[in-house]
Amino acid sequence: MASRHPEDIGMKAARTPRRAVAAADRTRQPTEVRRRLIVEAAVPLIAERGYQSVGVRDVAAAAGVSVGTVTYHFGSVQEILSEAMVLHIERYYAALHEAAEQAAGGREALRLLIDALFTEDTERHWRMWFDYWSAGDRDQDPERAFARGQARRYEDWHSQIRALVERGVAEGEFVCADPAGFTVRFAALSDGLALQWLRQAPELSTQDARRHLYRLVETELGTGRQGPSA
Repeated sequence: MASRHPEDIGMKAARTPRRAVAAADRTRQPTEVRRRLIVEAAVPLIAERGYQSVGVRDVAAAAGVSVGTVTYHFGSVQEILSEAMVLHIERYYAALHEAAEQAAGGREALRLLIDALFTEDTERHWRMWFDYWSAGDRDQDPERAFARGQARRYEDWHSQIRALVERGVAEGEFVCADPAGFTVRFAALSDGLALQWLRQAPELSTQDARRHLYRLVETELGTGRQGPSA
C-alpha cells in the first residue's frame, strides 16, 4: 500500500475540523480500510474524467458511502484525488520494476520497460500521469508540498531507469559514461512520445513510439542492434 506523506497529498499540519458521522459508520470498518476503499474508487474516476472533473459526491457514489463519510476521512477533494493518483502511479511503476527485475540482463530489462510503456492498455496511465503534473500547477500551498511529492515520484522513476543502465554496464551489455544523463534523455523522450501518442498530433503508433526509444538505447548505450519491433 502506498504510504501517505504530506508532500504527496498536499496536506498541512493543521487541518480544518471534519464533519462528524454516526458512530456505526465510523466503526463498520477500520479507518485505513475505509480510506483505502475511497481512494480505490477515485482512481477510475480520475482516469475517465480527469482530475478537475471529479468531486466529493462522485467519489462517495463510486465508493458506495455517504458524502459525510468521505469528508470525515479526508480533509479535501485534493487530498482524495492526490492520494489516488499517487497510488496508481506507484502501482504502475512497481509492476514495471518487478518485470525488469526478472529479466536476464540490463538490455532485456530496458527493452521490457520500453515495451510496457507503450501498449494499448497504457493510455489510462499516461492520462493520469499528465493530469497529476498539471495538478501541481494549481497547488495553492505556499510550502509547495504537492510539488515536492511530484518531484519524488519523478526521482523514483529516474532511479529505476538509471539502475537498469548501470546493471547493463556492469554486465558488459552497455557502454555508458553518463548513466544520469542518459536517464534524463530517456525520461524526457518517453514523456514527449507519450504526449504525442495521446494527442495523435502528429500521428504516432505504439510500435513507432517504442522504436524511437529503442533507437535511443542503441545509439547511446552501444547495444549494437535495435530492439525488436513490437
